[in-house]
Formats: sequence, structure tokens, C-alpha cells
Amino acid sequence: MRPDPDEVLVTRARRVIALQTAAAITVSLLVLGVLVFVVVIHSQNTAATKLLQQTAANADDVIDPPPDVWIFIQAADGGWDATENAPAGLPDRSVVDRVRADGASRTTVIDGREGGHLAVTTRRDGRVVQVVMSRHEQHDERERLLGALAVGELVGLLVALLSAALLARRATAPLADALARQRHFVADASHELRTPLTQLHTRAQLLQMDLRGGADPASVVTDVDHLVAGTRHLGEVVDDLLLSSQLGRRDDIRVPVDIRAVADDVLASQTGRAGAQGVELARHADSAGTFVVLGHRAALQRVLTALVDNALSHTPAGGHVHVELGAAGATVTVVVRDDGTGFDEADAERLFARFARGGHDDQRRFGLGLALAREVITGHGGTIEAAGRPGEGAAFTIRLPAAEDGRLEPT
Repeated sequence: MRPDPDEVLVTRARRVIALQTAAAITVSLLVLGVLVFVVVIHSQNTAATKLLQQTAANADDVIDPPPDVWIFIQAADGGWDATENAPAGLPDRSVVDRVRADGASRTTVIDGREGGHLAVTTRRDGRVVQVVMSRHEQHDERERLLGALAVGELVGLLVALLSAALLARRATAPLADALARQRHFVADASHELRTPLTQLHTRAQLLQMDLRGGADPASVVTDVDHLVAGTRHLGEVVDDLLLSSQLGRRDDIRVPVDIRAVADDVLASQTGRAGAQGVELARHADSAGTFVVLGHRAALQRVLTALVDNALSHTPAGGHVHVELGAAGATVTVVVRDDGTGFDEADAERLFARFARGGHDDQRRFGLGLALAREVITGHGGTIEAAGRPGEGAAFTIRLPAAEDGRLEPT
């Protein structure tokens, strides 16, 4: 199976973002570790040098030096006095000779195992004093620090990878959502527009043939009416597609919407059609109730239009389509009820799927209308349910959270 190009694009973007983020975090931790190591080494050297300088300045003899420190004193006549048990190879006689020659104090490192030795050599009262400290404790401490920093770097790398993967997924979520909505829009457009466009093209061709054949204009009125009806249906399909592409946007701003006014507008737009079909269209609402919700008026109006349009399409002459408004507590209820052909209750949920068809012998197509209705209502924090029986009509019930104060903003 060929992979989805959009999914490949999103996956690649996530990997790049994750690797770049993990690399940035890892490099930052590495730089921090290096800085810590440099600061520790500098602190160790500074403290050790200060200790040796103080010892050299105060040393009158070689007895009782600080731990791991040895004192060597060369008298003016060249004789040596040294701390007992001093390591082999000490003192550093070359440095002692240079200090005796020029009188300048020197701090040097004597190479050796486990970090070697640090030495401070100075001339005082005709004598040359060299104080030497073993660096093995500093060496061991540095190794422990390096080990701790290495473990911390590995742990930091794992945390960085996990964090980067999470951040990459969150960062690419809008891209994935946009690509998914684009795919849905293209698929819906190609699916929904094909039939009405084909019908319009066929009817336009027939009308063209009639007119070229010298047909009486009065005889082509039916074809013109079909064209007008086809353009109306095509406009409704385009409205549904545009609404579908706008659902789920993150920059939406909701305002108080009077559902009573929305229902009145929808019924007013459908009155002519209902009269032509011989169907009674009416609204019922509690006069004392308020029906204000927070949302998008255009989207909610499209939902009610789809439900009323669906009811009129399935209600024969002499039937009734009623829009009932109710308010109870923090919920506004809208019921679109008809006494038309109805549907099997087993199909109630399936009606809200995109491009659903009626079950069994029912060949009706519901297109995007009811699917979008559920998406819009769910996006407003509400619910929509369908109930009905074959031959006994149908009822679509919408429940929406009421606005807190139940008042509209001034216009």
C-alpha cells in the first residue's frame, strides 16, 4: 500500500523538529557540563595554589605540613631539609635553581601518576622553599565529576528526545489538522459536486437543443425551472463544503446568538418551498423562555436549514414540519419534527455519517448536511440526536449550552 504523501510530510517534519530540538537541548547540556567542569578545576587549582602559597610563606621548618603536602627547604649553603616520606623525584630541583637565581616565585605542575603534583617555589631569607601537593584527590574528584556529567548528559539526551518528540507532535498538530481538512475538503468537493454539475450540464444541453430546434420558449419553462433548482442545490452543496472547511479552526470567536431569531430566519427562507409542497411549516416556543447560546450564527443557521430542508424533502403534501424551541436550566433545546416518511431507528446514528444513504430499500442520500450538523453542534459543546419510525415521521433534537446571562450583545 502506497503511503499517504501528507502523512509522510508530517512525519518527516516531526522527525526534523524532534532531532533539531533534541540536538539543541543536548548541546546546551554539554556546554553547561563543560562550564561546570572548568569552574570546578579552576576552583580546585585556586584553592590548592592559595594553600601552598600560605604554607610557603609561613614555613620555618618541614615538620607537620597539611595532608598530602611536603615541604622542601634549600639553605643558603645548598643543604636540604625535607618532610619525611616525600615521594620519589621531589623536589623539582630545576625550578629551585631558577628561583634561587632570579628570586621570582613560581607555581608549576610536576607530571606524574594520578594528576602529578602542584608546586609553589619561593625564595625567603636566603633560603628557597618549595611546597608540593599531591593532586590525586583532585584527580579522583574530577573523574567522579566527569562520570556524573556523562550520566547526566545521557539522561538529559533521553529526556531531550522524549520532550522533543512531544513538542514536535504538538508543533505539527496544526499542520496535520490543516492537511486532513484539505483532504476532506477535496474529497467532499469531488464527491458532492459531481452529481449536481453533471445534472446541470445535461439539462443545459437539453435546453440548448430545444432552443436551437426552434422550440417555443413557453415549452422550455420546465427545463429552466430544473436549471434553477439545480443551481440552488449546487449553492447548498458549496455552502456545506465551505462550512466543512471552516470547522475546527482555532481562531474562532463566539458571540451570543438568539436561536429564536435564527429559527425565524430559516422558516422564512423555507416558507415558499413548504407552501409549494403543501406542507405546514411552523415554529413553537415558550414565550417566557430565552434561547441565547454562544456560537457562530451562520453555522447554527446552516444546521437548522439542513434539518428543515431534510424534513421538507421527506414530508408529503398535507404533512407538517414544526420547529420547537425549549429552555430548561442551562440548556437550550431545538427539535425539528415532521410526520413524513421517517426512518428505521436502527439507522439513526448512521444518518450522521458523511454521504450516508437510507437503509434497506430507502435510496435517499444525506450528503454532508447531517454530518456537518453534528460537527457544528458538537463544536458548540452540544448534542444532536435523531429518532423516528418508518411512516411515522422523524424528530431531530439539538441541545446546546445556554449563554450564562442569556442576553445578546448590543449591535
